[in-house]
Amino acid sequence: MLYYKPMDIPFTKMHGLGNDFVLVEEDQLPPDTDLSSLSLLLCDRHFGVGADGLIIVSPPDDPACDIQFKFYNNDGSRAEMCGNGIRCFARYIKDQGLIKRPEFKVETPAGHVVPHLNADYSVTVDMGRPFLSPERIPFTGAKESPVLDFPLVVSPEWTIPIAAVGMGNPHCIIFREDVPQPMDFKVLGPQIEHHPLFPAKTNVEFVRVLDSSTLQVDVWERGVGPTMACGSGACAVATAAILRGLVENRVTVQLPGGDLLIEWNGKDSILMTGPTAYVFVGTFPFVTENAVAY
Repeated sequence: MLYYKPMDIPFTKMHGLGNDFVLVEEDQLPPDTDLSSLSLLLCDRHFGVGADGLIIVSPPDDPACDIQFKFYNNDGSRAEMCGNGIRCFARYIKDQGLIKRPEFKVETPAGHVVPHLNADYSVTVDMGRPFLSPERIPFTGAKESPVLDFPLVVSPEWTIPIAAVGMGNPHCIIFREDVPQPMDFKVLGPQIEHHPLFPAKTNVEFVRVLDSSTLQVDVWERGVGPTMACGSGACAVATAAILRGLVENRVTVQLPGGDLLIEWNGKDSILMTGPTAYVFVGTFPFVTENAVAY
């Protein structure tokens, strides 16, 4: 019987408000590693490190950027953006000395993102402008933008008024005040995530407006399920609430894992500020096709 010596992959585990990630530098992986399969392996909470997603630190393809952010959900699917993940990514980059400046430009599938490292280890991220046109979200149920009060037929029992906002990834926002009966987001979340009017599937946020500067949110994250926080979701929720006139332009979004500060003037980029934290570092044994027998 042959035994194969695994390759030890260095990793760092971090979280933003309890939304946790495994970070790996791509140049420390074997060539042609299947990153989707790697995400399934590392993010498994029983047989792997355990996380909501895998973050790959890569050299940029775009010469206008300093570094590249690749993100995979724990089901192996690729995501365009992750707000909590990009903050952890930014702190990791600075702490590892990969970039020494407190502000730099990151290449993502959602476009260029600019994080800024603050003195208290929080990170402020210029998340860019929200996508409000249905084709950019994408959402096929409406033709006009913004989509702020669309009657989404979820089932014969449920027709729910929704807002739809894109933050590089799609978001469906439900204001609990619009729905008279109690909602279980863990039941409705997966049904809406896979709704045919969202061709790329969608994140789902269930929102309570506490006052003109505070929103409370439960998150069903596309490809993951319930999570402690969602940074891009907080931005999408704030966008919809501001456009509906429910809150002011500077709002605290309360998530199960903690608070994010979101600022938007209604036309320019959204700024998201929140904490980051390390969990642990280690190595993970990874058997490749080119492993050495012993």
